[in-house]
Order: sequence, then C-alpha cells, then structure tokens
Amino acid sequence: MKAEINEQILLRGLVNNDSKAIESIYKENYNMIQAFILNNNGTYDDARDIFQEAMITLYEKAKSESFVLTCQIKTYVYSVCRRLWLKRLQQMGRYVSTGESLEETVPVEDDLEVHEKRNAEFAIMERAMGSLGEPCKSLLDAYYIRKKGMTEIATEFGYTNADNAKNQKYKCLMRLKKLFFAQYNIGE
Repeated sequence: MKAEINEQILLRGLVNNDSKAIESIYKENYNMIQAFILNNNGTYDDARDIFQEAMITLYEKAKSESFVLTCQIKTYVYSVCRRLWLKRLQQMGRYVSTGESLEETVPVEDDLEVHEKRNAEFAIMERAMGSLGEPCKSLLDAYYIRKKGMTEIATEFGYTNADNAKNQKYKCLMRLKKLFFAQYNIGE
C-alpha cells in the first residue's frame, strides 16, 4: 500500500513539474532502460532519447484525468521504452518482425502482467527470506549473492568441510522454498 501511495505522489509530482519527483523517477528507472537499450543494439544516446520519450509519454498520460496506473511506474516506463525501441529498430531495419505488426509482437498489457507478476514474486521472496532466519539467510546470501564457493562458506560458517556446507545450503534452500510457496499460494 505504501509503495502505491509513493507511486501516486511521484506521478502528481511529475505532472506538477516537481524536480524531486522527476529526479526520483529518473534515478529509479534510467539504468534499467539504458541496460535494455545497450543490450539490444543501441547506444547511450539512443537510451537517453528513448527514456526521454517515455518520460514525455508518462507525463502526458499522468496529466489525463482518466489515466489510472495499474502497475509500478518502473513497469510502465520499461514497457513504453521497450515498445519505442523495438519500433525504432524496425524503422532502422535492424529488427525484422515475422510478418506481424509491432502491436502483435509487443503487447504492452502482456509485458505489464509479466512484470507485475515478477514484482509480486520478488516481494514474496523478500518476505520469505526475512522469515528464514539465521544462519540460512546468511549462508544463501553468501552463495547466491556474494558468489562464494563452498570451501570458503565452510570456513566462514564453521562447517567441517565443503560437503557439509553444501548439505546445509540445500536444507536452507528447501526451507526457503517451503516458506516462499506457503506465502505464494496464499496470494492466489
């Protein structure tokens, strides 16, 4: 709920040309868009142009009384940028569609649904990790986030060898999975 209120405050700030709101939207979204454009045959200049176009689109939509944002700003901006970029690639002849129109190739609604579902799953995973407890939380963080090897983890956590550390990681992962799906199934 708090995130939704923050999103609405940012949108109102955008409409009122509040520099803090605009800067916040920029900071939270630009790097993701830049990475997308660079990974898809674009340049830094292309990323700036596409992001600017998306910000203008968001601004125009947010000004409309009938506009209701049904997803996160991040999801909306990503979808608009993706659609704009694919359209530009198509115009430059670097994107070849399979005879379908761009509308059929990149349905924004599907994009939004996928991102909304992914965001919901990340939130559930965050809650599951929060309720996992120690040492599982730290052990999984060491392996999956900090990319440490089993021997290093065994030493850090005081296990007799890498095999014991691996066994404990597996048990922790199963506990996390159980917590995740318990919360995931409640949400459906």
